[in-house]
Amino acid sequence: MSDRIELTGLRVHARHGVLAAETELGQQFSVDIIAWVDMRAATKSDDLADTLNYAELAQLAYEIAAGEPLNLLEAVAGRIAEKALAQFSEITEIEVKVHKPSAPIPLVFDDIAVIAHRRR
Repeated sequence: MSDRIELTGLRVHARHGVLAAETELGQQFSVDIIAWVDMRAATKSDDLADTLNYAELAQLAYEIAAGEPLNLLEAVAGRIAEKALAQFSEITEIEVKVHKPSAPIPLVFDDIAVIAHRRR
């Protein structure tokens, strides 16, 4: 399947991390999602019911990312991917990338990110 819907740069303030300061203060994260869907029916009908509602997908990702503090980015990305597959039957494959650009690493870097890739 080559049809896909992409959501990039969903920003959220959250409290994920293994250090006490991360869970107390929180920091900015961002989420990118690629969802593979079959768009042929929507192409013909021009009806939202025939495709993935990306506003609902964005809301689900936001709620998970902004919700319960988790130690690992792997857990955040994996939970978003798995819940999206469970909730949206239109998705045949999904990739979720969670960015943590202010990770507490004593080096100069642009970003830390993890990617969860799931398929039916």
